[in-house]
Amino acid sequence: MDQFLKEVLHDLSETPKRLNSKYFYDEKGDKLFQEIMNCPEYYPTDCEMEIFRERTGDLAVTLKNGFNTFDLVELGAGDATKSSYLLKELMDMQVDFTYMPIDISSGMVDYLEQELPRKIDGLKVQGLNGEYFEMLEKANEISGRKKVVLMLGGNIGNETPENALAFCRNIRSVLQEGDLVLVGFDLKKNPGIVLSAYNDAAGFTRDFNLNLLQRINTELGGNFDRTQFEHYPTYDPASGACKSYLISKKDQVVTISGQQFHFQESEFIYMEISQKYSVEETEQMAGISGFKTVNHFFDHKKWFVDTVWQCI
Repeated sequence: MDQFLKEVLHDLSETPKRLNSKYFYDEKGDKLFQEIMNCPEYYPTDCEMEIFRERTGDLAVTLKNGFNTFDLVELGAGDATKSSYLLKELMDMQVDFTYMPIDISSGMVDYLEQELPRKIDGLKVQGLNGEYFEMLEKANEISGRKKVVLMLGGNIGNETPENALAFCRNIRSVLQEGDLVLVGFDLKKNPGIVLSAYNDAAGFTRDFNLNLLQRINTELGGNFDRTQFEHYPTYDPASGACKSYLISKKDQVVTISGQQFHFQESEFIYMEISQKYSVEETEQMAGISGFKTVNHFFDHKKWFVDTVWQCI
């Protein structure tokens, strides 16, 4: 709570005002995000699911990469719906590996440790609850085996390209030469398709953004009037930056924990970025951050890519 309040007060004091998208995910936010992923306009989940469902054998062979034994580490594993296809395939191939899901939710880690071995006979699961880099270090302490790291969902797009590059360099710093990383990237495509995915007709993305204002009201004693802010997404096909804002409809004052914030009419709060990449840009990122590109796996529309990098 203290960290949440501290960051909100700091971020709304910035020029321009902003809020951190990591705080979207309370109970209501989680439900709204599930609705977003299920709505017809939101393509990334279906695209990556297709890759893991239809290209499972090729993925398994590429990631096994001649290793006799290895640890399969997944960052932000969630319920492991996509990766379960890969886990089953590797077990069918009689590969000796341990699945190490990393998640900030202890409940999700417990769920995976209990449920996955029931669903996939013989699967070894070592859950890690905490922040990515801390838990990657812990994974290295637990086992000195080769590592294969999964970063699915296009989550790397939730950072600016500069921050994404720094993130990849940090990943490389905790891995060994020869280790593999699979990264999901949402690719640049028709701007209308991208924009619709973040401005769905049913309004789930709008409600998802506005719910953060309600969370601030509920948990931090704020008095946002959500009806006086509107959701505004943008997409720049040149840079690949898809950004979301909340726009103040009028001059207004919002109070949070005794601190006042003045909004002018049409002033915005910067909410989040969902960066899109070209295939060439993913290869450049790999090279700059200490990897070489091994293989690309696309959905049939080539809207999304799971690219495999090797540490060099």
